[in-house]
Amino acid sequence: MEAARQYLMRADTDFSATEHEALLDQILNLMADIRFASLFAAGSRAEVPIVGRIRQSDGSMVIVSGQIDRLAVTADTVLIADYKTNRPAPRRLEDVPRAYVVQLALYRAVLAMVHPDRIIRAALVWTDVPDLMELSATMLDSALAASSHCEMP
Repeated sequence: MEAARQYLMRADTDFSATEHEALLDQILNLMADIRFASLFAAGSRAEVPIVGRIRQSDGSMVIVSGQIDRLAVTADTVLIADYKTNRPAPRRLEDVPRAYVVQLALYRAVLAMVHPDRIIRAALVWTDVPDLMELSATMLDSALAASSHCEMP
């Protein structure tokens, strides 16, 4: 925790020590959230390249190439997260830019081929708040079905 405090003091001189402490508390609370603890646990990975091809319902192929910001694979679940810096961050799922949902839907589909025996969950990490927003399987499935009409960010 001291390393994070020192980093904030060096990297962000526009804020007071009190504001740095508040930000540090928010970040530590986010990392301790039991729903997403595996994202930051030992064995999780950052900046994981992902490449694959997904066959759409119309038979066309979608090529996926990107980078997963955080990835955690457990015995029964794969959790992916993507950092977003929107300011202000959306507070409702309905306000999330469609391209972000499509991006995670495509990553989820590729990972489902690699880990067919696991549940694949996806979340956005809003750095402005900070907060983790999980996207439902239904939302991701709908975005995947329409992905041939969208571009990833």
